[in-house]
Amino acid sequence: MSNYTDTVPVPRPAVLDDAHVGDIRGALGTIKAGDTAPRRGLPAKLKTLLAIVGPGLIVMVGDNDAGAFGTYTQAGQDYGTRLLWTLLLLVPVLYVNQEMVLRLGAVTGVGHARLILERFGKFWGAFSVIDLLILNALTIVTEFIGITLAVGYLGLPRTAGVLVAAGIVIAAASTGSFRRFERTAVLLCLGSLLLIPIYFLAHPATSQMAHDLAAPGMPHGARTADVMLLIIAIVGTTVAPWQLFFQQSYVIDKRITPRFMRYEKADLIIGIGVVIVGAAAMMGFTAAAFGGTGVGGFTDAAGVAHGLEAHGGKLAGVLFAVALLDASIIGASAVSLSTAYALGDVLGMKHSLHRGVRGAKGFYAVFAGLVLAAAAIVLIPGSPLGLLTEGVQTLAGVLLPSASVFLLLLCNDRAVLGPWVNGRWTNAFTSLVVAVLVTLSVILTASVLFPDITSAALADIMAVGGVAGLLALGYAESRRRRKGWARTGRPVDRSGRDTWRMPPLADLPAPSISTGRKVGLTALRSYLLVAMVLVVVRIVQLALGNG
Repeated sequence: MSNYTDTVPVPRPAVLDDAHVGDIRGALGTIKAGDTAPRRGLPAKLKTLLAIVGPGLIVMVGDNDAGAFGTYTQAGQDYGTRLLWTLLLLVPVLYVNQEMVLRLGAVTGVGHARLILERFGKFWGAFSVIDLLILNALTIVTEFIGITLAVGYLGLPRTAGVLVAAGIVIAAASTGSFRRFERTAVLLCLGSLLLIPIYFLAHPATSQMAHDLAAPGMPHGARTADVMLLIIAIVGTTVAPWQLFFQQSYVIDKRITPRFMRYEKADLIIGIGVVIVGAAAMMGFTAAAFGGTGVGGFTDAAGVAHGLEAHGGKLAGVLFAVALLDASIIGASAVSLSTAYALGDVLGMKHSLHRGVRGAKGFYAVFAGLVLAAAAIVLIPGSPLGLLTEGVQTLAGVLLPSASVFLLLLCNDRAVLGPWVNGRWTNAFTSLVVAVLVTLSVILTASVLFPDITSAALADIMAVGGVAGLLALGYAESRRRRKGWARTGRPVDRSGRDTWRMPPLADLPAPSISTGRKVGLTALRSYLLVAMVLVVVRIVQLALGNG
C-alpha cells in the first residue's frame, strides 16, 4: 500500500453495493476477482482488453445518438465540411473528461452523483442531479424521435416501431445479467459502422474534408449567430454531461479496478475513434449529397435519408435509417441508465445490472419509466419534436462547463483519489477546456442579444475571455501561496497505485471549500441559468422563422 495519503489508513474500499464486487464478466471475456497475474505477451494482453472493453466504447458510441445524427448532418447539409475541424478539437476534450471519470469509478467504487453529494453537500448534489434528470429526460425523447424518423423512412408502422424499440431497450437491461446487457450493447455499437459504407456510396470530396479537418474556419456568408448555435450544439452532442455519470457508474458496475486502468483507457480510445469517424462520415456524406444548401434547407434525419437516396441510391438511404435506428436504441439505453444510476446513488437504492428486477426495483422502475415516458411523448400528435431535438443538444453544451468544474474538483481531492489525483498538466488542460466552454456560452449569449455581431467582435470576446481566465488563474495561484497552501502542490507519490482504493466515505475528512470557491460556483450556476434561458429564446426564434 502506498504511504502517499496524508488522510487516513485505507482498511477497505468504499464500494457501496456488494453487487459491485466480484469477477469482471464482460461481453467478450472474464477476469476473476483478485487476478493479479502479469499480462506478458500480446495474446494475454489482448484477452484482457477484450474482457475490459465496454464502458468506453458504449459511452462514446451512445453519444453518436439520434441528436448527434441530426446535429452532424445539419452541419454537413448547411455548411458542407467547413465545421469538420470542431471534431478534431474535441478529441482531447473527450479523452481527458472521460479518463477522469473512469479513474474516479475504478478508484473510488462510488458513482459520480454520490461523490458530488458527499463532497460538496446536499445543495450542489441536488442541483447536479436535477440538471441531469431534466436534460436526460429530454435527451431520451430525442432518441425516440430518431426512432420514429427511422421507422417512417423504412415504411414501418410508427406506433408499433416505437413500442417495440422501447421494449428492446427495457428488456436488454432487465435480465439481471450484466454480461447479457453488455453483449447486446456491443452488438449495437457495431451497427454504427454502417455509416462507413454510406460514406463511400456518397463519394464526398476527400481532399476537401482533409483540408477542413486541419484548417479551422467559419463558413463564408453565414450568419454568425446561426453558426455559433450549431457549433455549441456540436460540442453539446459530442461531450454531453450524461457521459460523465454513465461511465463512472458503469465502470463500477463492471467491477473494474485500478489494476486494469491501462486497458480501460485503451477501451476509451477505441470508443473515441469510432465516434469521431462516424461524425466525420456524417458531415462528409451529407455535404456530398446536399452540396451545402445553407441555413434553412435542413429538415430532419428522415430528410437526410431521402437526400442520400436521391444522391447515392436506395441502399444509402436504407443504411442511414438503420444506423439511425440502431444509434437511437443504444442512446436511449445509455442515457436512461445514466439517470437510473445517478438517482440510485443519491437515493440509496440498489442499482446494478447484476441484479434482477426483484433485487433492484427502484433502479429498474426509474429506467423503464423514463423509456416509456419518452416513447409516449413522441406518439402524442403535435408534439414539438424538432424544437426538442435542437434544444437538447445546445442545452447540453451550455450545461457542460458546470459538470466539468465538479469533475475537475473531484479529481484534485486527495482524500478521494490519493495517488490517482490529477497532475498539473491535466489540471491545466481541463481548466482551459472549462474556460473555452464558458467562452462559447458567452459567445452564444452575445449572438442572441446581437444577431448581426461580426467575427471580429467574437474574436474580441474570446480574447477578453482568455485574459480574464489567465487573471483568475494567477489570482488563485497567488492566493494559494499566500495562504500557505503551496504544500498541496508538491509532487504526487504515485507508488502503489494499482492497489490503492478510496476509503469508505464515512472515513474521509470533511472537504474544505473556500469562500472564493463557493462564490465562483454560485456565479457559474447563475450565468448558466441565464445562458439556458437565452438558448431557449434563440431556438424558439429559429423555430418560428424569426431568426
